[in-house]
Amino acid sequence: MQGHHRRILIWHTLLVLAASLLLASPLKAQNGTVVDVLTFEGAITPIVASYIERGIEAAETDGATCLIIELDTPGGSVQVTEEIIKEMKAATVPIVVYVSPQGGKAASAGTFLTLAAHLAAMAPNTRIGAAHPVDMSGEAMSETMEAKVVNDSVALLKGLAEPRGAEAAAWAEEAVRESSSITEDEALELGVIDFVAQDLTALLGALDGQEVLISDETHTVQTAGATINRIPMSPVEGFLHTLTDPNIAFLLMTLGLNAIILELSQPGGYLAGILGAICLVLALFSLGVLPVNWTGLIFVILGFVLLLADVKAPTHGILAGLGVVSFILGSMILFSSPFAAVSKSLVVGVGLTTGVFFAFVIAKVFGAQRRRPTTGIEGLVGQLAVARSNLDPMGTVFLKGELWQAMASEGTVKEGEEVEVSDVDCFKLLVKKAARESD
Repeated sequence: MQGHHRRILIWHTLLVLAASLLLASPLKAQNGTVVDVLTFEGAITPIVASYIERGIEAAETDGATCLIIELDTPGGSVQVTEEIIKEMKAATVPIVVYVSPQGGKAASAGTFLTLAAHLAAMAPNTRIGAAHPVDMSGEAMSETMEAKVVNDSVALLKGLAEPRGAEAAAWAEEAVRESSSITEDEALELGVIDFVAQDLTALLGALDGQEVLISDETHTVQTAGATINRIPMSPVEGFLHTLTDPNIAFLLMTLGLNAIILELSQPGGYLAGILGAICLVLALFSLGVLPVNWTGLIFVILGFVLLLADVKAPTHGILAGLGVVSFILGSMILFSSPFAAVSKSLVVGVGLTTGVFFAFVIAKVFGAQRRRPTTGIEGLVGQLAVARSNLDPMGTVFLKGELWQAMASEGTVKEGEEVEVSDVDCFKLLVKKAARESD
């Protein structure tokens, strides 16, 4: 009987579990309550592309009714932007780009991502546009190359905007050729976006019931009562994305070079060299992602070479001054593209601080070179000793607990008189009578 009751209990438990699973599955499918949300701020880089690709895959896997990409960006790499657009167009889940928060923008490459979405929205007091392409190195393009790049960008952006109407397509061309930028209300009027939403809650209300076309199939977005599932950047993505801030990259490069030069000027501690190497490796990653003006980078490196030269061969600050000027000039144009510029006040502040730091190092090095040795045989020069025999001119003196052979450089020194060491020849001291206080 006990075995029979045990079997009944087991079957009852299994039936309850099966019923729970069957009931839970239809509930999720019926309500379609999941809305995945990605959020990023800053330049569009390969890190952002990886983050968006991961978010699209997650939204497709968890059956989200749509994927919302909240962005506030000054732009980024054209190549990376095109890769993201390909991922967005291949997605099987509706994608909504939401330009937020208030005061944010979808400039340059951000305009392309906004128009590539199935639905687009902007928060109040935001802007979109200024999509004229620039050379990522910050250098001026030739007229022929600029025409090619501009025409290609126009074709891409107009193609993305055409489903939104003729006015949107016409403005898209202006955004590229004339760097036109418009507010959220103007974008709504032209059909560039679909909604102006105060916040994410208002956006969900506006999205509910909207139909989008994906692979020739109509999908209805159902966001009523939706559960928001935010997908943040992973710790690694967040860290690497932080490194792509031009101000952070500039500080890492400066700290790294300062630490390396400090190690070279005063070797032996290793800590400064190790920290400097780590900072430089992180800075190199940033420089590999951000658009770098190579002329500016050469000026920065030249500045540090001049500073190091003044440490090794002091020129009373002349080379150091030129180094600081070269460093500031190079830093000003290091990241010269519109979306990757270093704060000018930061550049001047760091440049002057670096100059003060090297002035301190140079003073220490110069002082050490002029300082009289206090150890070894050279350290005996200037020391006072007592004659233990007559020096006429040779004899012995007592110095620091030892007897030394000595030779008087002037006249005869009597036993018991105090002498001063004026030079050292191997282990023989050259001495003279010590000057008396009354003298």
